[in-house]
Amino acid sequence: MPVRQLPETIVNRIAAGEVVERPASVVKELVENAIDAGASRIDIFSDGGGRRKIVIADDGSGMTAADLALAVDRHATSKLDDEDLLQIRTLGFRGEALPSIGAVARLSITTRHATEPHAWSLRVEGGDKTPIAPAALTQGTRVEVADLFFATPARLKFLKTDRTEAEAIREVVRRLAMARPDVAFTLAGEERAPVTWAAALPGAPGQLIRLGDILGADFRANAIEVRAEREGVIVEGFAAAPSLTKANALGQYLFVNGRPVRDKLILGAVRAAYSDYLPRDRHPVVALFVTLDAREVDANVHPAKTEVRFRNSGLVRALIVHALKEGLAREGRRTAANSASSVMSTFRPASMPPANWDWRSSPSYPVGGSAAPSFAERAQAAFDVGAPSADIRPAEVTPDLLDRPLGAARTQIHETYIVSQTRDGLIVIDQHAAHERIVYERLKASLEANGVQRQILLIPDIVEMDEATVERLVARAEELAKFGLVIESFGPGAVAVRETPSLLGKTDASGLLRDLAEHMAEWDEALPLERRLMHVAATMACHGSVRAGRVLKPEEMNALLREMEATPNSGQCNHGRPTYVELTLADIEKLFGRR
Repeated sequence: MPVRQLPETIVNRIAAGEVVERPASVVKELVENAIDAGASRIDIFSDGGGRRKIVIADDGSGMTAADLALAVDRHATSKLDDEDLLQIRTLGFRGEALPSIGAVARLSITTRHATEPHAWSLRVEGGDKTPIAPAALTQGTRVEVADLFFATPARLKFLKTDRTEAEAIREVVRRLAMARPDVAFTLAGEERAPVTWAAALPGAPGQLIRLGDILGADFRANAIEVRAEREGVIVEGFAAAPSLTKANALGQYLFVNGRPVRDKLILGAVRAAYSDYLPRDRHPVVALFVTLDAREVDANVHPAKTEVRFRNSGLVRALIVHALKEGLAREGRRTAANSASSVMSTFRPASMPPANWDWRSSPSYPVGGSAAPSFAERAQAAFDVGAPSADIRPAEVTPDLLDRPLGAARTQIHETYIVSQTRDGLIVIDQHAAHERIVYERLKASLEANGVQRQILLIPDIVEMDEATVERLVARAEELAKFGLVIESFGPGAVAVRETPSLLGKTDASGLLRDLAEHMAEWDEALPLERRLMHVAATMACHGSVRAGRVLKPEEMNALLREMEATPNSGQCNHGRPTYVELTLADIEKLFGRR
């Protein structure tokens, strides 16, 4: 078959295959055009998941009649002042969106520029353009897309249900609304009540208001502001406290020069920054905005412009990790789970009896109207939890301890939890989780300073394992030695432990090695050495900390509280669990109906 030039309509439909993947792609391109036109208000309407109709209306600058006639031609754009693709300062720049949409749908554009006496309209159906005609519109531009993919019916079978496509549209609008809090957005259609995000004030407070409106009150209540700047690169935004997590990475919103992106480099940096705080199966919730010179980032690497390439990717990654770690360290004792509201919701009963409920109609009401002897006994037996494990009388507490952030220890219950009193409430501390974080931070500090101090065992501890596990441990012997754990092979199915970290004291070498071997089996060889060392430190800290079930003396409990106050990130252990929960006096009074 000879080489031939394809017709313009076929060329546009091929281009539409890259640009117009689904209805959400149409919404993204059109809303980006509205933002580039300087709109302060954008209304989005969709019907049938965007298949039947999409309408985007804005109050932007609009287009003149000449610009409108040219706008639906391929590679016609007003967003490139010259031919330098490294100076892209707008969301769109290729000039492919409108002709691509017009090639596969019925496209109608009505627009009015401030210099024009009236509005103008234009229609494109399956690539066929009609002449422009006068129209009625007060300001801005109104774009209507109907019967998407009518010109390429085969594409319709690849779309999902209307509900799924509508949710994809909603997600696109959410991301663009987060990127531009100064623009008001309204999303309607799909038999749902319209959602409006009002324009917010400039700066971090307005940004947090918009993020809270979109991501929910939980994010707003637990958001930590982050910011870092170096060599012209600015990283700012908000990150949720470590206990507010998701099961996937869909809660991570990333923006580069105002453009929503999904970049593996940035996602990896976020994961690295939270590695000390979260378990492996949980993901943080963040909204990060990276701002840098347009020449330092290439936005022209993906047809849908959802990926970017940085000239100095190492600097961007390091700055993101630094900004997040600095913010998390600053709010080290703050977590979503130890807040009063979270604790109160746990105490609140799931259902309350109706106001006119008569206790005499209860199935437990004794026959004959008098209490059976065993009825009251069974009810009281539920409160028999035993005496406290340890107790501190009020006279033994010095007043200044009540003013400390974690207060003065009062008692230990179930040999696991310490109850302390502050001036305006009480705190319940998980002794194992708290001490685990303390030991972990000590190991890290010791490693950075002069290496972990070791203790030589008088008699080496021999731990028997299968050969594969032994090989895995011996292969990592050098990394383990950095933390003071010196091992060597002791035959085909055993390991000899000769030295252990002094910080751990007397430890169960067998349990420690087995846990380390399990974690190593999950390691990827590409995992950086630093991350692998932190995994080792976390496992050692778990084994070297105060175990649940150990009775503590009053001075030991108070010493643990003081160490927590001096330890960074003490609000959660290195597995992401909270180390304490706090109840204010006002919250306690609410529980008992005093407020």
